[in-house]
Amino acid sequence: QKVVGAYLEFFGEGAAALTLGDRATISNMAPEYGATAAMFYIDQQTIDYLKLTGREDEQVQLVETYAKQAGLWADSLKNAQYERGLQFDLSSVVRNMAGPSNPHARVATSDLAAKGIAGQWEEVPGQMPDGAVIIAAITSCTNTSNPRNVIAAGLLARNANKLGLTRKPWVKSSLAPGSKTVAMYLDEAGLTRELEQLGFGVVAFACTTCNGMSGALDPVIQKEIIDRDLYATAVLSGNRNFDGRIHPYAKQAFLASPPLVVAYAIAGTIRFDIEKDVLGLDANGKEIRLKDIWPSDEEIDAVVKASVKPEQFRKVYIPMFAIHEDTGPKVEPLYDWREMSTYIRRPPYWEGALAGVRSLTGMRPLAVLPDNITTDHLSPSNAIMLDSAAGEYLAKMGLPEEDFNSYATHRGDHLTAQRATFANPKLFNEMVQEGGKVKQGSLARIEPEGQVTRMWEAIETYMQRKQPLIIIAGADYGQGSSRDWAAKGVRLAGVEAIAAEGFERIHRTNLVGMGVLPLEFKPGTDRKTLGIDGTETFDVVGERKPRATLTLVIQRKNGERVEVPVTCRLDTAEEVSIYEAGGVLQRFAQDFLESAVAS
Repeated sequence: QKVVGAYLEFFGEGAAALTLGDRATISNMAPEYGATAAMFYIDQQTIDYLKLTGREDEQVQLVETYAKQAGLWADSLKNAQYERGLQFDLSSVVRNMAGPSNPHARVATSDLAAKGIAGQWEEVPGQMPDGAVIIAAITSCTNTSNPRNVIAAGLLARNANKLGLTRKPWVKSSLAPGSKTVAMYLDEAGLTRELEQLGFGVVAFACTTCNGMSGALDPVIQKEIIDRDLYATAVLSGNRNFDGRIHPYAKQAFLASPPLVVAYAIAGTIRFDIEKDVLGLDANGKEIRLKDIWPSDEEIDAVVKASVKPEQFRKVYIPMFAIHEDTGPKVEPLYDWREMSTYIRRPPYWEGALAGVRSLTGMRPLAVLPDNITTDHLSPSNAIMLDSAAGEYLAKMGLPEEDFNSYATHRGDHLTAQRATFANPKLFNEMVQEGGKVKQGSLARIEPEGQVTRMWEAIETYMQRKQPLIIIAGADYGQGSSRDWAAKGVRLAGVEAIAAEGFERIHRTNLVGMGVLPLEFKPGTDRKTLGIDGTETFDVVGERKPRATLTLVIQRKNGERVEVPVTCRLDTAEEVSIYEAGGVLQRFAQDFLESAVAS
């Protein structure tokens, strides 16, 4: 429906019936459909949720009174007028998944066979099947903070256990709620032991599999995947599943609701037609399918009502926000930087490349990229492998491989995080080709020599040469998580501009905040029509004003000069000011120093 950059407000009979948990899940997924914000009216559902989560009666009454007086209550907004209205029938919703590699690639579970995802597969004793689900994880703050989702998974596990169904032995399963209250209401409902029986015990209360931190596989399973070059997959209740993100040995990943995750742990392969195929036989030899263990909405709601209680939220959250008077020794307010740390290091954001003048002349392409480059391509969050640039660096720092952790956890150390720039093994840099085809991997080609190297070696070489860089890309550049290092990494590498057919909204803002100039090709013009192969150098000419037309000057290796009009994607005067300062930190420093002088 083209809602990128829009403010969405949900209303109508269907929206009114959604619980606060379901509303929050929909709103929290706004980055996946590109909206700036996704809001629901304040109504009785809001009040019920505030009570359920342990808010004081006085606070609840204040919210209701204020909303009604200020015209923000649902009844006050019945006649609100909008720029456009979209219609969606909740009764049309069926069980869905997203995959195999993009969160917006939705597919109904009933259509899996027709899409070629599910289908005929053969179970060979002693072997993992094609499409083996090696990871089944109930994870992500989005889904595990919605009580209905987690309770539904617990009830499905209970029903499966009653009928004697078990998890397949090659499936690494886990439950990582976003809140400790989840464990409390699962205990209250008697569902903790049901989930544990199928392998879904609580492993943490934080980001895990969704952010590439599921941990190592059983060595025997890992060896079989490698030896047979097996198509292995992950099924998780997270909200990101880009190729290479979830686990190095899961070639693709599918997003599913928590109960579906449990079902796939039993099925053991994504080739299993989850709506039709037989999960197993009961004690009487009767075939068991998903419909036989799926809990009803009425049962889910009844368990939520009986087991999710305000005191659980009070017990967890009130101590978190309690203020304790500091009676101990005074602590130095400035952090004592430890230079050997690989987790937190004094950042270089006022030094080196970031303190230098951006000439926007003589830029060489670091990469020429296709459409749909995600922030996972730019700055992966998954586990760090020994043979990666970051892994080699950590090994030199004395860390054993089992302590490498993930890229996401090392973002406070720029020396590790820099080595994550374009480190995704699923990257396609069109500058690197083999046999006429683009070669997959974290690869680059150093110019003018034409030497193909790993991406980090190219970045190091260009940094030593103080060579200004540019990235040429296709449409939807930077989609996915709004990860700061996706902008920091390229800037520290010396990238001064990115010319693309289009930008994801949040990532474009992050680029401006790091002093990188986003340029958008005019319709009908792209890297292919311009014949860009990476041997060129680039200049940007023109006064940088909001959405002004600038000139991208291409100097070809044969001496030819081409001038291409591009749109300056500094969209506001404020963004121009931030960019000209060198980025948001430099702009802050300028404002701070100016105010200090004035006072």
